[in-house]
Amino acid sequence: ANGANGLNGANGANDPSAAGYVRNGVGVNGANGANGANGTAGADGSGAYSNSALKDPRNILSKRSVYFDFDSAAVKGEYKPLVEAHSTFLKKNPQRKVQIQGNTDVLGSREYNLALGQRRAESVKNMMRVLGVPEGQLEAVSYGKEKPKASGTSDADNAQNRRADVAYDGE
Repeated sequence: ANGANGLNGANGANDPSAAGYVRNGVGVNGANGANGANGTAGADGSGAYSNSALKDPRNILSKRSVYFDFDSAAVKGEYKPLVEAHSTFLKKNPQRKVQIQGNTDVLGSREYNLALGQRRAESVKNMMRVLGVPEGQLEAVSYGKEKPKASGTSDADNAQNRRADVAYDGE
């Protein structure tokens, strides 16, 4: 009942370092990783922090975008678990590197948006650094409004474009 064995992680403490901890339905730090069922890498390389987890739609690591409010570079609370998960993945996989790509909506000048995109990328990068990811695994770049996720100009389209994407090496 306390989640200590991490087999399903459902009852683990709300502490990322606790055995059996679950984030978005995925066991994160279970204690018995022989088969990967508890969220740690199993003998076959499966598990919450394996490379295959990056593409598993059930795993938080498959989510790569941190969204921002208008004209803001502050990481919203709802995206902190996402940044934490990618930070943990990077610490457990020191050979992997990410490029954090800051993006903006179409409002504003090219120069302003490049600067805002850089602030957004740096904001995510700084959060990862605070969480213990080595500087050498992180690069922050800005695309400004040059790489939109949504091509329209509605409020919803603009909201989708205000983001920082976590792009892993080799992807």
